[in-house]
Formats: sequence, structure tokens, C-alpha cells
Amino acid sequence: MRRRMMWMLAALVLALAGCGGAADEESSGGGESGGGPKTGPGFDGKTIRLGVLTPLSGPVAVIGNPLTAGNQVYFDYVNKELGGIGGKYQIELEQADTQYKPDRTVQQYNRVKTDVVMFAQVLGTAPTLAVLPQLARDNMIAAPASLDAFWVREPNLLPVGGPYQVQAINALDYYVNKSDGKGKNVCTFIQDDAYGEAGQQGVEFAAQELGFEVADTQRFKAGDKDVTGQIQRLQGAKCDAVFLVATPTDAGTIWGTAAKLGFAPRWIAQSPSWIDELGASPLAPYLQKTTWVAAEGTEWGDESVQGMKDMVARTKQYKPDQDPDYYFAFGYNQARAVTALLEKAVELGDLSKEGIMKASEQMGTVSFDGLTADYQYGPAEERNPPRSTTIFEVDPDKPFGLAKLEYDTESEAAGKFEFEKADF
Repeated sequence: MRRRMMWMLAALVLALAGCGGAADEESSGGGESGGGPKTGPGFDGKTIRLGVLTPLSGPVAVIGNPLTAGNQVYFDYVNKELGGIGGKYQIELEQADTQYKPDRTVQQYNRVKTDVVMFAQVLGTAPTLAVLPQLARDNMIAAPASLDAFWVREPNLLPVGGPYQVQAINALDYYVNKSDGKGKNVCTFIQDDAYGEAGQQGVEFAAQELGFEVADTQRFKAGDKDVTGQIQRLQGAKCDAVFLVATPTDAGTIWGTAAKLGFAPRWIAQSPSWIDELGASPLAPYLQKTTWVAAEGTEWGDESVQGMKDMVARTKQYKPDQDPDYYFAFGYNQARAVTALLEKAVELGDLSKEGIMKASEQMGTVSFDGLTADYQYGPAEERNPPRSTTIFEVDPDKPFGLAKLEYDTESEAAGKFEFEKADF
């Protein structure tokens, strides 16, 4: 936990170094003639503008682009089929390229913030940490495209899905209690930052609850081209299973190196490690034999899950060229939570930043129809996120290269994990 807090503190120091001036004043004007919700920056009485801070270029754009497309498809559905928020207010997105860099995320936040009522997406754990102090200062909400457990208790964030820590706990419970992992050596290979430490925290909690020890932990820097040494150390530690925290480009490097060295443990990957191209790559046979992914929801096109049935139909209508992609599904879920928040703000008659903050405390439970489990919102200290995870195995014949091994599994250990507000 000490190392984890050091990562969080370092990110906040970076963020504070890039902070701008004082918060902008809210408009005190009313809504459109005839009496609508209170207006403010980003809402002119007709159109609601939302910010998106995401990598649209660089190696992590393989996540940012489909995730943002998922945002857009759900908002297109709201605009065109529901008439907009409250049946009348159209949504527009202001996209800003962060390149997955915390300092650039802060710069783009400052550029966009006066044009939007909130941010429908901030992609990445470190970028979210970077803008968190400014969100608090500006009394603004953002939806993180990151699943860190710390987000649950942050009033300026609107998270969705089961946190990374829950993914790790459920995946290790599945390995130990439902597969062949009892008594085996469990290791970790994590990105050396706050994102990696979130997964590590979940594995360590699982070890405590399930009665195993983490045999070895290796770390890598995002973008490392040579991870031979770390793989050899994991191999030397006789790791039977390795929990991996990476993004797809680095995951490909890691798995490719492991395959060349003949190291074939049970890889259990945190959700952002995967991209469907890996299932269509020359690594596919190795990944089929070795790899699970801990994530959300179900297979693309699974009509037994209502949320997936609806999402596929809406995607065909509003973005027919979209390939199956589970980052797209995450963005779609984000937009659904943001829509529920904005609907509550309209109901309360206030679409200013202050009004949206107040609405976030009165949202109640939002259903995602099986794409992820329901999320109980409300005051940050009372939120209850999903405690379930879907375990996927690699299957190149499936639309995004993954087949569900166990859908929506929830372990007793995950139910014991307590969500705390970061104390910096």
C-alpha cells in the first residue's frame, strides 16, 4: 500500500505543477425561454457539451479510439431516438487528444473545461490522477476510463464497472478454487505506475483471503521494448500463473518474449491488456493455450444478454463500420452512466457544473443490462460498485478474440474488499 500511495502522490504533484488559475465562475442565468434547466459553461439552453480526454494518437489510441466511438454511439442513440437528454437537449462531444500523457491531459483539460459541463471520459489511471485536483477545484465531474478502486469514493468522478482490484480478486479466486490453481505459484508482472499497483493491490488482497503467497513480482515501464530479464526472472521463480497488468502494445511485447523463451504459465490479464488484434496475430496459438482476461460483460453478439443485444443493434445503426471491440463496450457503458446523471440534473432543473455535482448524489442505481453489473451511485461515501467479473479465454474465432469462460462471477473475497478514499 505504501508504494501505491507513493505513485498516487507523485501523480498529484505532477498535476498540481500544471494547474491553471482559479475556477471559472458559473453562469447564473436561467435556461431557455419558457423555463428550462439552469445554464452554465457547456450548456446554452439547447445543447449539452461534454469533454473527452483520451489518446487519439500514439500506442494507447488502440483503446482511446474505440472507447470514444462507444461514447458517441450511445449519445447518438439518445439524441436521435430519445430526443436528447430530457427529450429535448442534444449532446455534443468535444474530443481532446491526451496521447495517454498526464501532463498533456492537464493541458487539454484546461483548454476544454470552459466549453463543457463535464467530461464524459478521461482515459487512464495516471491521467485521471493528474486532473483530479483540478476537477475538485473546478467543481466538475469526469467519467474515468479506468477502473481503479480509489475512484469509487471520489465525488468528482463517475466510475463504471468492477474496479481493477475486484478483477484481480475474482480472477485469482477462479484460478485457485474453480480451476487447477490450488497450491500453485502465483506471480505478477505489472506496469510500473499507479495502474499497475491497482492490479497488484487486488492480487495481494486475494492472496490474503485465499491463502497463497505472491511468489514473485516484476515490473516494466510503459513502452519498454525489452522485457527479457523480467520474463527470465519469472521463469526462474517457477511461476505457474502470472497476473499481468499492461496495455495492449506492451502485453504483445511481453507475451511475444515469453513465447520465444518457452515460458508458458497461466497468464491472467487485467482487462486493458487485451485487444482483438492479438487474437488474430501469430501469437494466437500461444495465447489460446495460456491466457485468460479478466474483464466485464459478455461476448460480442451474445443475444442472451439484453445489453449486448441492444448495443449491437445500435452500433449497426449509428456506426456500421465499427468492428467488435470491448473497449467500445466500455465507452458505451460510460455514456449510459453519464446520460443517467444528466437526466437527473434536468429533473432537478440545473445543468450547471454545481447542478450536475448535486445530481450525482441523487442518481441511485443504474442498470447496464448485463454489459456490466448494476452500479449503486449516490453520495461518494455510499457508492457500491459491481463486485463481479467475467473471465474470458482466448478464442480467435470469436468476434473480439475472446470467449467467456465464466460470465459475471463474484467471489466471496471480492465482497470483502473495502473501497477507501485516497488520503494524500
